[in-house]
Amino acid sequence: MKLIKLTAITAAVLASTAALAAEPVIVVDDNDAVVYEAEPASYAYDADAGMVSNTTGAVVGGTKGFFSKVVNPASVSAEVGTLGYGANIGWSLNEKTELQAGWAGGDVADLFGGDFDANDINYDVDSDFSNPYLGVQLRPTGNWFTMGAGIIVPDNDIDVRANPEGSGDDAYYSVNGEEYLLSDVGALEGTIEHRNKLAPYLTVGFRPNITNNFGLFGEIGAAYMGKTTATINRVAGNTNPDAELVADQAEKDLEDKDWLEWFPIVKLGATYRF
Repeated sequence: MKLIKLTAITAAVLASTAALAAEPVIVVDDNDAVVYEAEPASYAYDADAGMVSNTTGAVVGGTKGFFSKVVNPASVSAEVGTLGYGANIGWSLNEKTELQAGWAGGDVADLFGGDFDANDINYDVDSDFSNPYLGVQLRPTGNWFTMGAGIIVPDNDIDVRANPEGSGDDAYYSVNGEEYLLSDVGALEGTIEHRNKLAPYLTVGFRPNITNNFGLFGEIGAAYMGKTTATINRVAGNTNPDAELVADQAEKDLEDKDWLEWFPIVKLGATYRF
């Protein structure tokens, strides 16, 4: 039996070689001559069926289909939300699944109120977000309801500035129940950085189509950005030994707070489908 199978394979290979080397075929029909060029063929041996089959059409067709999807996306979208202002491109894998690649960023600190408290100190926040992401959008029930999952690659700059209590010469910071004069400590400014270099996210939402080409969407969810690393610098302070103590404690309080460790995702947008 093995000899028969090997003979069949050898014959198929020889036939393929002959096809490649064959002269053009000339067909005469009603005095019209048409020349057909021999086309290379690809064969694969099916062990279960015990036969050699021509796979050229499947391979070429599958490759064309893949590149067609990559080069011709199904949709483009514009969005605004807690991750920033941005856009994404979508590729439909089937009627219920879409692959998305996008970016969102900018200064969105005001969306979180522009300030927060860590222990007894209030901080103003300035931000410059950059959040490229790759994800999958699912329509599990085949209607407007959607579920999303993916990965964000966060590169977000978050600057903080401590607000002293009181005013003038009496302005002070309250740390661990103790009051330290601003004139002794100096202004406290620094940065916060989330430790995750890749942040997984999950969302749920809706995506109604308004026309055949245009639609709207909204999503809510969260991304796990991880714990934070804080750096606090004293600005225009003197050499008072309490100054370094206050700065160190401020860093610890910021890291203990883990500001936006679970980063809320809220976004709205519009989609154009090709």
